[in-house]
Amino acid sequence: MAIIESDIDASEIRSGKLQFAALFHALADPARLLILDHLRTGEHKVRELTEHLGLAQSTVSAHLSCLKDTGLVHVRSQGRASLYSLGQGEALDALTAAASALLPQEASHHHWEEAHSMDPKKG
Repeated sequence: MAIIESDIDASEIRSGKLQFAALFHALADPARLLILDHLRTGEHKVRELTEHLGLAQSTVSAHLSCLKDTGLVHVRSQGRASLYSLGQGEALDALTAAASALLPQEASHHHWEEAHSMDPKKG
C-alpha cells in the first residue's frame, strides 16, 4: 500500500481545529444561543438585547464579541451606535439541524444544566 504524501502543514491542521473549537465555544453558551435566536428577528443594539434578554450590558457585549469573532454575528455602525445582525444565517440553520440530529431522541436530564444555570439566583 502506498503512502500518500500531503502538503498540508501540521500548523494548518491545528489552525483549522482551533477555528472549529472557537466556533463550538461560541455556540456552547445558552446566552449566546439566545442572542443568536433574537438576532434572527433583525438588527439590534446592545441596549435592546439587554432589555429583551435581561442580561447586563457588559455580559451582552462580551457575548457579541465572541460571536463576532467567529463570523456568527456582524456589526455595523450607525452614528455612534453599533447594530448587530445575524451572520451566515443559512449555515447556522444547517449546523443547528445537524446538532439536533445528534441529540438523543429521548428527553433526558443532563447534569450540564445544573452546573451552567443561567438563573442568577443559582450561580
